[in-house]
Amino acid sequence: MAGVSRGIPAFILIAAAISITQAARAEPKTVPVPFGLAVRNAPNAYLRMPHLASGQFPSLLSQTGAFTDTRNLIPSKGLIPYDLVVAFWSDGAAKERWIAVPSGQIKFAPTGEWSFPKGTVFVKTFFLPTDERDPSIKRWLETRLLVCDSAGGVYGADYKWRADDSDADLLPSSLTEAIPIKTATGQIRQQTWYYPSRKDCLECHNARAGGVLGVKTRQMNRPFKYPSGVTDNELRTWNHIGLFTPGFKDADVEGFPRLAATDDATRSLVDRARSYLDANCAQCHRPGGTVAYFDARYDTPLEKQQLIDGPVLIDQGIDRPRIISPHDIWRSIVVMRMNTVGDIKMPPLARETIDQRGVALLRDWITSMPGRSVLDPPVISPVGGTYDGPIELSLRESESGADIRYTLDGSVPGTADQRYEKPIKLTGPVVVRARAYKDGFTRSITTQEAFVIGK
Repeated sequence: MAGVSRGIPAFILIAAAISITQAARAEPKTVPVPFGLAVRNAPNAYLRMPHLASGQFPSLLSQTGAFTDTRNLIPSKGLIPYDLVVAFWSDGAAKERWIAVPSGQIKFAPTGEWSFPKGTVFVKTFFLPTDERDPSIKRWLETRLLVCDSAGGVYGADYKWRADDSDADLLPSSLTEAIPIKTATGQIRQQTWYYPSRKDCLECHNARAGGVLGVKTRQMNRPFKYPSGVTDNELRTWNHIGLFTPGFKDADVEGFPRLAATDDATRSLVDRARSYLDANCAQCHRPGGTVAYFDARYDTPLEKQQLIDGPVLIDQGIDRPRIISPHDIWRSIVVMRMNTVGDIKMPPLARETIDQRGVALLRDWITSMPGRSVLDPPVISPVGGTYDGPIELSLRESESGADIRYTLDGSVPGTADQRYEKPIKLTGPVVVRARAYKDGFTRSITTQEAFVIGK
């Protein structure tokens, strides 16, 4: 038999060839998908949600049509997973996102907002890490649905997960819950979680911001690993399956704007800080938005944003306040309002904790700007409050050699006021205000504490 190797019987070679052929038929070669998704599967418009917010809402998440297996978060056919470059701070929660785009196309724009077909539904599930020693341990909190309604607007619905993670129940209004968190030392602390109402959703998801937040070119211009195992740029994948009108060439993606992740060391501090403000503030702080002077959108050139040295509407009792005061974190109102959970916190909704990494990023950006060194405000000890009897008060300044001036009548201390040299004895009600001075430094802002002494 021609071509048969010497020493090997022909029938063995023939049997081997048949076996190889059968194996090839049994296990066809998998051709890798060149981009994240092979085809588009358009789901039903609205899934099973009402066309308008006045309609009847499904009482359970499993009834919304978002998942085929709710307990295991298996999305229904046609839902596309996605992620963002910079996520809105949500008290440390992790999120999984999907979008259901019905027949029709997204009106694409390289900058600004996109427009979505009526009946588009965004699905976002929140998970909160509950053990600081093992971040993989998470509690399922809620799944929010945002629906592009038949009137050209949007509405939201929030489903709170049950304790056994079997399903989630529709919330009729906002809710606050204390979530136990195990600390690194094994102790238990309570973290407050706020579940927004439908009205709350519209505070940010409003017409001025285009209704939909996050899903836009500068947030989606990023790689994403799809369930197929392929990692591809999200814009490129969505374009290839026909979601956009107008479409674009693959080569165009590189030229589209892209936000900078907080920890992306390849991008500048200014890019990362402006990206953070875009994701967390731009839904309200934009032309026609909330009453304020600055524009937080990344699309707006920095010199036109009125961020740096920008005026403020409410000075918060700070001398020479600015939206961002160059090289001065104490007079930068953005940092002040981000670094608190009090009445002046920003963003004002659905935030119960401070984003320490975000605050640190803005501090780093501000201190990198040129300018004189700024004195920290003096520390008053003990803190203000009600005390049964006389107390001794001390003032402390971090900068050696700084001169601390103080008043006890609530007035703003100046260089002519009393110099702090030794503890101050308080015997009655008083408002203590203090400020630090030193040649070559910008004076500190004024710090104050109020005391009630005696019953």
